[in-house]
Amino acid sequence: MKQKINLAVIFGGASSEYGVSLISASSVIDNLNRAEYEIIMVGITRDGRWYHYKGDTKRIADGTWTQCDNDQCLISPDSSVKSLMVIQNDKISYIPIDVVFPVLHGKNGEDGTIQGLLEMAQVPFVGCGMTSSAACMDKAITNTLLYSGGIKKAAFVWFYADELEDYIDEIENRLKYPVFVKPANAGSSIGITKAKDRQSLIKSVRLAAAHDNKIVVEEEIQGREVECAVMGNENPIASIVGEIEPCNDFYDYEAKYESESVLHIPAKLYKKLSDEVRETALKAYKIMGCTGLARIDFFIRRYDSMVVLNEINTIPGFTSISMYPKLFEASNIKYSLLLDGLIELAIKRQEAGNQNPDEAEVSE
Repeated sequence: MKQKINLAVIFGGASSEYGVSLISASSVIDNLNRAEYEIIMVGITRDGRWYHYKGDTKRIADGTWTQCDNDQCLISPDSSVKSLMVIQNDKISYIPIDVVFPVLHGKNGEDGTIQGLLEMAQVPFVGCGMTSSAACMDKAITNTLLYSGGIKKAAFVWFYADELEDYIDEIENRLKYPVFVKPANAGSSIGITKAKDRQSLIKSVRLAAAHDNKIVVEEEIQGREVECAVMGNENPIASIVGEIEPCNDFYDYEAKYESESVLHIPAKLYKKLSDEVRETALKAYKIMGCTGLARIDFFIRRYDSMVVLNEINTIPGFTSISMYPKLFEASNIKYSLLLDGLIELAIKRQEAGNQNPDEAEVSE
């Protein structure tokens, strides 16, 4: 009989996207093949406490999981442990972990922090590595690297919040109003607003600074919003392209998770344009050093159909309405098989990393 894989699914997190993570994680857990995986559920509270959760996934989705009788736990960075350390009555028990699926969004989950912990622990995990996660999370770094790699991006300026006065003239003269003001390190469009004049720019920077002191201001791109899902390590594949009709002024947090934005899968694009989006997604994925998965978002500029990359999400939403699983489902990869594939990629990446090259002799 085939032995089950001990899979730790981590959810919640000390992040403004805590609620989205709960919904994503409950969806992931419900779609995992119980015959293949022994599922270990690990919840992180809003204030950063780790718990081993053994209840129903419905209580994850509705946020009441913290009211259950949970045991404190942790994953040690010690590479000899490779277990969830569960603390009960001042005694520690160990649950071996074969692979981790971090269903965490935003800070402390998508920014390289937990990836760094798992890399130190030498535990395989789904998604991009520490460096790639951190680079993709920071919009200023992402924009800079992609621009240097020849990927078309919106014109942008970045600065620290207390430096706004030094950059107002450049924003107004080079970018022009309206502009989008974003915290450099936040996801799900949290803290992003559209500024139409100097007064609203100052207000928008203050709002963004509540999420991150590093600010990115981008020119407005008027056009259609499309997305492409990518999966793989050395030889990634791209899904078909999907299109979003936001119910709000732009595809903000409310439009993504709380309102009735319209999704078109596949996007209503000519094949040549759709192919360009997919090719650009794969190129950007490699430039940023992504592995495992990412969802890459684009604009198709209205007046000339130029493909402009908006952002890269290294742990995209996995809710029932999320684009990443929907795009691959439309590409003939069902949700449960998609999860299997991502877990397999995590294990393969770890195995490849453990293959040490032969030591070369150095002669004088």
